[in-house]
Amino acid sequence: MDPDSLLRHIPLSVFKPFTFDVILLLLSILVLLVFSAMFSSAEVAYFSLTPAQLAQLKNQPGNRIHQLMLTLLNKPVRFIATLLISNSAVNIAIVLVSSYMMELVFNFEAYPLTGTIVNVVIITFVIVMFGDLIPKVYATKNNLKLAERIAIPLYITHKLFYPFSYLLASTTSFIEKRMKKISYQVTIDDLTHAIDIASNTNTPVEEKKILKGIVKFGNLDVTQIMKHRVDIEALDYNLPLSELLKLVVNYGYSRLPVYNTSLDNVSGVLHIKDLLPHLNKNDDFEWQQLIRKPFFVPESKMINDLLDEFQSKKMHLALVVDEFGGVVGLVTLEDVLEEIVGELNDEFDEDETFYTRIDDNNFVFEAKTLLNDVSRIMQIELTEFDGIAGETATLAGLVLELTGKIPLPGESVNFKNYKFTIESSDKRRIKRVKITRSVSPPYV
Repeated sequence: MDPDSLLRHIPLSVFKPFTFDVILLLLSILVLLVFSAMFSSAEVAYFSLTPAQLAQLKNQPGNRIHQLMLTLLNKPVRFIATLLISNSAVNIAIVLVSSYMMELVFNFEAYPLTGTIVNVVIITFVIVMFGDLIPKVYATKNNLKLAERIAIPLYITHKLFYPFSYLLASTTSFIEKRMKKISYQVTIDDLTHAIDIASNTNTPVEEKKILKGIVKFGNLDVTQIMKHRVDIEALDYNLPLSELLKLVVNYGYSRLPVYNTSLDNVSGVLHIKDLLPHLNKNDDFEWQQLIRKPFFVPESKMINDLLDEFQSKKMHLALVVDEFGGVVGLVTLEDVLEEIVGELNDEFDEDETFYTRIDDNNFVFEAKTLLNDVSRIMQIELTEFDGIAGETATLAGLVLELTGKIPLPGESVNFKNYKFTIESSDKRRIKRVKITRSVSPPYV
């Protein structure tokens, strides 16, 4: 039954004579509704001010109203506390005054349930419609104008309720700090597991790989994806042009480091496209003038930060140096992006030959292969090697950590569910390793 039909069924005997006190109470309710509307709209008006509007306030230091507004916004938590306390107090006052006025206007002693329903419906409707909804709609469309008009009464209220707002704000701050201490720390493994749970049979495998790559992206440093020093193709600064061109063709890269005497003394990076106008020159041509400034990064550089620097500096290649300034590796923009989207091969790239897949649980890798690539190819998490990898980034380093020596061909070592068998080695280094897994891969 709606309120109108309910009122039509109320007998005339429930109405009491209209008195002057009712008029005073009605005026009091109207005044309280104005305050309720002001406090309700203030939150929307002040906290919807755009950066441009705030800048306009700050650019007028002589405007007292604007300074009051900035003072209120300077401590937002305390300001919100003031609005909540004030609005709650006003709404409670409206309920009390309205209930008293209802008793003067109506006699519901014979109809207690009807009286309760009338009180609740009418008072709630008035407060929600005129004290909350309409003011907030108006504040949304006229935030700056309204904020200026109510600045003075809000500032006075803020001062009056200061002890209460301070107490409420302090309590909120204390609870917030406690919540931060007990907040749940989400690990990379948790996020990876969440991706597996959220995926279904219709989710493309490549899409899952990209999502997992994004999750792990911020947790990798350059040593985990770089090409190590022994594998870097570089050019001698003193090469004649004819020999330089032969090496450029043989290497097949678009950018090559140029060193003087040793790789620890890199003079710069040669962009092969810069050589194109000079292919017909003789050996007297000083190709060294084409060298561009090198870009060095430390071993501790995270690849998400490196990607930002590649973008800002408009570079595609960086040389990785250790704490003594010696070059330990080389990393490219392509290496960074491959950690998200997987291998990026063009028509000139050769197929990967650094590993052989025997079956789902047996692989043979070049020992210099990065652990990051091993985990990607075997479809396992890099954390599988936690506890032994240390500062090691390659499979050879991992085996050396396990054995403490350079093992002979045929020797093997076990770790967790993996068996590492040496396929090839010499007195100086491990060349090829076979990995046998005793269980199926835990990750897809």
